[in-house]
Amino acid sequence: MAKENSNVQTCGIVMPISGIDGCSESHWSEVLSILTDAIEDADFEGNLVSNADDVGIIHKRIIQNLYDNPIVVCDVSCKNPNVMFELGMRLAFDKPTIIVKDDKTSYSFDTSSIEHLEYPRDLRFSQIVEFKEKLSEKIQATYNKSTSDDNYTTFLKHFGEFKVAKIDKKEVSAQEFILEEIKNLRRSLSRMERAGLSRKLDNYGIDTDIDICLGHGERHDISEHFRRFMEHPALKNVGVKEVSPDHVHIIADIKDEYPKELVREELESMTGLKNRKAKSNKTKRDSYNGPSF
Repeated sequence: MAKENSNVQTCGIVMPISGIDGCSESHWSEVLSILTDAIEDADFEGNLVSNADDVGIIHKRIIQNLYDNPIVVCDVSCKNPNVMFELGMRLAFDKPTIIVKDDKTSYSFDTSSIEHLEYPRDLRFSQIVEFKEKLSEKIQATYNKSTSDDNYTTFLKHFGEFKVAKIDKKEVSAQEFILEEIKNLRRSLSRMERAGLSRKLDNYGIDTDIDICLGHGERHDISEHFRRFMEHPALKNVGVKEVSPDHVHIIADIKDEYPKELVREELESMTGLKNRKAKSNKTKRDSYNGPSF
């Protein structure tokens, strides 16, 4: 159970979350629970580096958390490529990092010089209890050393003197942020068109539950609608589809646990605009014969 204390610092978690090398998604859910328990025992709050309170591009969020989190636990079990990449970034920042792995995963050459804490892949209870105790102690000791020793290094300084990369921070208003994200989406779609990819602008997002046309609305209105959609608890995969310059649709999926018809009616009432998607089921790609608007 997470400690309800605003002063508790975050310990980032980097680990696989989907099935790989015979380990299912539920296996990684159990591992996450184990890591979180150990982290909380060390008086930190565990949080996947892909998580954040604000909305935004997931890659920005991951990099920002890899840089900001005072300490990170990284599970390199099964050598998931995304995990190894994120570990490399954290080590490049030369900030406190603890590496763990299961007993079936071999060491990687480049990181084998760093101590790894090991746990059984079958998650046997007695050994997991011991692993959690060791990890909790390691988190506390590593963090304390990093804050008290000016010469502390996780990796880089063992091999020479390097200038560690830093991330610049810029404060922007919510409206500026949303408009910038819309611009990024437009640039991405333009690149797709120039590359001649089959996923063209007018069929982008045709599988979505929600497709609401904002027409040629003012920039403020577009950003406000986008913000409200992003914050709506029933929606996921919220995006923008550009039909033509200054003519956009907002697209989204409805989470499975919410009644789709009620959510659609609520959104239409909220925006005063009509949902352009069929109200029965999603339009299927294999039956798509033209624009959905």
